[in-house]
Amino acid sequence: MTPQTKLALDQYFRTLGQLYGLSGPLEMNCKYNVAPSAQQKLESRLQESSDFMRRINNVPVNELMGEKLGLGIGSPIASTTDTTQHDRQPIDPSTMDQIGYICTKTDFDTLVRYEKLDMWAKFPDFQARLRDAILQRTALDVMTVGFNGVSRAANSDRTANPMLQDVNVGWLQKIRINAPQRVLNEVDDGSGEILVGSSATSQNGYKTLDAVVVDAVENMLDPWYREDTQLVAVVGRKLMHDKYFPLINSVQAPTERLAMDALVSQMRVGNLSAMRVPGFPPDAILITRLDNLSRYYQTGGRRRTIVDNPKRDQIENYESSNDAYVVEDHGGACLIENITLVA
Repeated sequence: MTPQTKLALDQYFRTLGQLYGLSGPLEMNCKYNVAPSAQQKLESRLQESSDFMRRINNVPVNELMGEKLGLGIGSPIASTTDTTQHDRQPIDPSTMDQIGYICTKTDFDTLVRYEKLDMWAKFPDFQARLRDAILQRTALDVMTVGFNGVSRAANSDRTANPMLQDVNVGWLQKIRINAPQRVLNEVDDGSGEILVGSSATSQNGYKTLDAVVVDAVENMLDPWYREDTQLVAVVGRKLMHDKYFPLINSVQAPTERLAMDALVSQMRVGNLSAMRVPGFPPDAILITRLDNLSRYYQTGGRRRTIVDNPKRDQIENYESSNDAYVVEDHGGACLIENITLVA
């Protein structure tokens, strides 16, 4: 580590000390409970690093476990009452149910080699580079766990579970567990797949992706969500590739290319806006409002330790957060998976 790098790191630790409300710089090899105000700043930075993270709910909670907050409005509230015969019956408009949440610890541990720090130290935005490298990877991992997590292992294994399936229980798994009637994973019983293409029939699949989405909205969402203009379809990479690549890859006149650019930038499936999100399963479609998805994090539950490890020529950042992935209203979400495209 060069003297210039050491000076840059010292300034970085002073900045962290100010952020955490310390009287001096953050010290190496000390574990810090991040104060709620500093934690909120970190969470804001995390959300700023990802458009998707900004569009879902990132909610601080005081307890490790409890009832869902019921963000958003569930069923309709309008009614009529003959008050000469009956009392008016108010309802709670929030989407509370008996399914609670449990925040569990997730480690976000990273390292930076001395040689990389030496390269970064000459740039005036050294602190931002170091911070953003950690935040961007954290945001990607939060999304990956949210879409692929099926369980929480005492010791996760990234080799066996490269999509972080064993880090926490994510949104899609919550739908599978808590609302299996809102999951479509086969048409022909026992086939384990949904065929989509011109050769598919009503007994084994659908002719188009649009037909899949239209059918799911009509039959798997609560009635009051079906016309919601904020519904989106989060679509797997392979499916969007099949829908749009033949058009993009064809030779077109300039005016047609312009129209194609508009089509790709305004992708729609089954009359819903289509989204691609990092980490989403390539053969699946999730239909929901984005504000129906939440990540709860425990206030005061973020901890951080930075270690200078000269034996490995690296700076190690040990950071953890207690998180839960929550679907606020299962009636406003459905999952279509195991989609197989056929000719």
